[in-house]
Amino acid sequence: MDKALYIGMSGAKQNMMAQRAHANNLANVNTTGFKKDFAQARSMPVFGGDGQPTRAYAMTERPGTDLSSGALQETGRKLDVALEGDGWLAVQNGQGEEVFTRSGSLQVDVNGLMRLSSGEMVMGNGGPVALPPYDNIQIGNDGTISIVPAGGPPDQMVEIDRLKLVNPPADALEKGEDGFIRRKPDQALDGEEPADASMRVATGFLESSNVNAVEEMISNLQLSRQYEMQVKVMSTAKENSEASARLLQNL
Repeated sequence: MDKALYIGMSGAKQNMMAQRAHANNLANVNTTGFKKDFAQARSMPVFGGDGQPTRAYAMTERPGTDLSSGALQETGRKLDVALEGDGWLAVQNGQGEEVFTRSGSLQVDVNGLMRLSSGEMVMGNGGPVALPPYDNIQIGNDGTISIVPAGGPPDQMVEIDRLKLVNPPADALEKGEDGFIRRKPDQALDGEEPADASMRVATGFLESSNVNAVEEMISNLQLSRQYEMQVKVMSTAKENSEASARLLQNL
């Protein structure tokens, strides 16, 4: 059978994978702090023995993530924070691993632990942020968390902890399947990521997704057309194979 069938098949497979990535981006257009994924494939000539590479298969290249910042949206909520400029908020996932995010929708659970709205614990100077009972809370521009203790004077703010804000090199980061950012295995540090004291946050704001809905829809339409073309190549290869078989039968 002509190898064109496999060429069309590899191209259709890459188109499907790219459509999945763009569909996921589009589904998260309203997800706070979401970073869109790139999908890219390239042609790979196939060498066989001493022959010439007359066939080229489609091959997925290393996926990447757009780490650019989204727009800031004002909420007025005291526990909503958005990072200004580059950098990340450190949180602890369910496996006890320190990961990074730009999602700053925070809340305090019944045990006084500060968490993301998705449940991950927010990291402070010495581990997860834990707050005593309070009547009022305030997060400063530098990430400092201050409270008015329960029953205390309204004007007596007590500093409890500080959000752990980090700023590792962008080329050392990758996006995991859980949507959180972490260091690449070959860029991992011996200890924990150091906090960056120069980073600032905007209280009462959230960072929107950096996904452009129109661009993602157009990309999906283009990929759909390409998929149809690849399927047509496969169909043509099948027709050519059947025609060749009939010719051989008539010899």
